[in-house]
Amino acid sequence: MTVALVTGAGRGIGRATALALAARGVDLALVGLTADNLAEPAKLARARGVRVETFPCDVGDAGRVEATARAVEAVLGAPDVVVHSAGIARRVSVEATSDEDWSATLAANLSGPFFVTRALLPSMRARGSGRFVFVASISSTLGTPRLSAYCASKWGVVGFAKSLAEELRGSGLSALSVLPGSVDTDMLAGSGFPPQMGPDEVARTIVFLALDAPASMNSSAVEMFGP
Repeated sequence: MTVALVTGAGRGIGRATALALAARGVDLALVGLTADNLAEPAKLARARGVRVETFPCDVGDAGRVEATARAVEAVLGAPDVVVHSAGIARRVSVEATSDEDWSATLAANLSGPFFVTRALLPSMRARGSGRFVFVASISSTLGTPRLSAYCASKWGVVGFAKSLAEELRGSGLSALSVLPGSVDTDMLAGSGFPPQMGPDEVARTIVFLALDAPASMNSSAVEMFGP
């Protein structure tokens, strides 16, 4: 049975991806900040006939990530797929960006994917197969006013994913990214940007990259601009 770990699974793209994977018969390790956030998507995924375990964790905390990774491996084994969807955005000018704004954004959006990948990579390498899918953003390719920390973190995610992909060549593992534009989620609300797509559309692309894309797509960064 295929097992996928999805971070940020309580809402938005992460939630939609978890449910789309469940519809494909994939067992799930759902990671989110709190158990309450994960309860609803876990219930919906279980209704689709798959095994679902929830793991409350702040992915920006290296120690908690290590403990969570060991718990996932103990219960479900090494995941076949890891989807990095956890993230935050704080809209504030550069001058008004506090140390906490900057640190929190990079912790969730950039350090989190690194910590999760580092924690799970040994067991996935030992099995000799697996795929990492990083949810970046079209902001990985451009700058946006009042989103300097977010843009910096997402540019970093793509760079990390591509470096990881090169390290994984020949191992049976791969790393890919999806770069969606304006998605109809809570994160977009109040931004002034109209949504160009729904989270379910992004989830379909993530599931393709996770389960169906050929190995030759290793290191790919798939942009999504909307119809």
